[in-house]
Amino acid sequence: MAAGDPSSPGPPHLESVLSDLTRLRRFPGPPAEFWPTLVADLGRLAGAARGVLLLAGAAPTDGLRKLGEWSANGHAEPAAFSRCLPALVAECVRQAQGRQTLENGRVPGTKNFAVGVNLRFAAGATPCVAAFLLLDHDEGRANEALVRLQLAADVPLSYQTNQATAQAQHDVQKFAVVLDVLALVNAEQRFLAATLALCNGVAERFQCERVSLGWLEQGFVRLKTISRTERFDRQTAAVRALEVTMEEALDQDEEVLWPARPEAGVVTRDHEKYAREQGVAHLVSLPLRAGAEPVAVLTCERLRDGFSPLEVDQLRLAADTVARRLVDLHRFDRWFGARWVHSLRGTAATLVGPKHTWAKVGSVLGALALIALCLPVYPYRVEGNFILRSDDVAYLTAPFDGYIQSVPARPGDRVPEAGVLLRLNTDQLALEEAAAIADETRYQREADKARAARALAEMRIAQAQAEQARARLELVRYRLGQAGIRAPFGGVVIEGDLRERVGAPVRQGDELFKLARPESLYPEAEINERDVHEILGKSTGQIAFVARPKLKFPIQVVRLEPAAVPKEKENVFRVRCRFVGPAEPWWRPGMSGVCKIAVERRTLVWILTHRTVDFLRLLLWW
Repeated sequence: MAAGDPSSPGPPHLESVLSDLTRLRRFPGPPAEFWPTLVADLGRLAGAARGVLLLAGAAPTDGLRKLGEWSANGHAEPAAFSRCLPALVAECVRQAQGRQTLENGRVPGTKNFAVGVNLRFAAGATPCVAAFLLLDHDEGRANEALVRLQLAADVPLSYQTNQATAQAQHDVQKFAVVLDVLALVNAEQRFLAATLALCNGVAERFQCERVSLGWLEQGFVRLKTISRTERFDRQTAAVRALEVTMEEALDQDEEVLWPARPEAGVVTRDHEKYAREQGVAHLVSLPLRAGAEPVAVLTCERLRDGFSPLEVDQLRLAADTVARRLVDLHRFDRWFGARWVHSLRGTAATLVGPKHTWAKVGSVLGALALIALCLPVYPYRVEGNFILRSDDVAYLTAPFDGYIQSVPARPGDRVPEAGVLLRLNTDQLALEEAAAIADETRYQREADKARAARALAEMRIAQAQAEQARARLELVRYRLGQAGIRAPFGGVVIEGDLRERVGAPVRQGDELFKLARPESLYPEAEINERDVHEILGKSTGQIAFVARPKLKFPIQVVRLEPAAVPKEKENVFRVRCRFVGPAEPWWRPGMSGVCKIAVERRTLVWILTHRTVDFLRLLLWW
């Protein structure tokens, strides 16, 4: 029968539900157990058939997140209930409660309702809404169920308050035990007395059958104190087994608990062996650290109850608190000779041991660097810029005024001897040639006519005009022969990109192309005057091109020009060099790069500082 059916006895007994909610306010368990219990109790309080716990997003568009759900009969929720949840949650966030009417109920005069309340939390918490489905309820019963839910909406706040109170009590209890143990240790002035006070205090306050302290000496743990025992035989098998157990915790520098927890990632083999041989049910070993290094181990033994996480935290805090006091007592509670030996050993360990590794490495590297700086083993080279030049360079100019017809060559092309680089338009010259031929023919006929008429003067004039027309014809034909500009020798075009000037006019004498012979290339270096004295008498070096800096080419110095040339606020000397090997096919006149001429071996200190020293000498000279 449905939870809201009028024929049913109604919601569960109110006293039972209220008793469950009262216990839930003081619920000691984790949140994962609290929330399912809460939604079930609220559902029974409201007489609902189904309930769901929803977490509203920070923004309206973030959507809802389901934290838990509950069903009285195990059936799936109706679709209408699922569809109304976003609107119901929004209403609850605004008004602290909400109610949505769904479809009519199965019993005449009843309806299905969706009700919800905004659960109360501490300030700043994300809104959380408990929504419930009421089947076959009337208006009065639905309102009554909503009132009941409002009265129980503060249960999460009470749970949070109780949890915070329990955590505070937990912290107070943890610190109280640690302060008691610290007070016992600080009251002692001798090392062994302080360790005995520590072991007895821990054994008493943590109900341990035995607490032992082992100290690190010469790389091994040596047992120093056992609780409630002033003297013990260090040669017994039990003592040696306990020392091995302590070393297992010290080597890992971690708390070792036996029986080990499933999530623990530490090795417990020696602890397991010791517990089995000595009949100990529960063990925990904690390293005591001086700074970042473990120096001792505290081992606690129990026969009945295990060590809870709270007790392990208390023991860890107690060990960290008393460690510095015990270290100081261990260092100074001995005769002065032992203290001197210990101090000397510490100084020697600092110098040759694994500590301060980077400082030692730095010192060694500094000494090596000082030696390396003062040895004259580094090759010194004078650096300058260079440019490729050629002995065979031709400048090709326009032979006459005209217009560019075609440009077969461009910069970078290799052309053979007599190869055509550019052609000028010859249409006008062809017309002039035809006119000159016609004039020559006409004047020749006039001369023949005058000869026949025995007119000597007219014949002489006609012959002179024919000679003039013949000379003009020879000039036109000469220019026709010069219309194609040809290379005087085989080489590479290094200047003259006229492809975009086709049809443009040129004047006689205009420079059109620059042609160079690659086989005669040589580097011309520019050396600053402050370094020129270093290269006197030197003949070898290397160059690297800007275009391909990873390639280096050997050179030889040929000649140093005697006069300096001013350039960019400094004086430079030009040095002509030649290549030792053959020329590369990609070399072109005008290419530049860096030239380095070998001098001799110098010290690295001189190489790094001679520029500064020379500058200061000139600056401070008086």
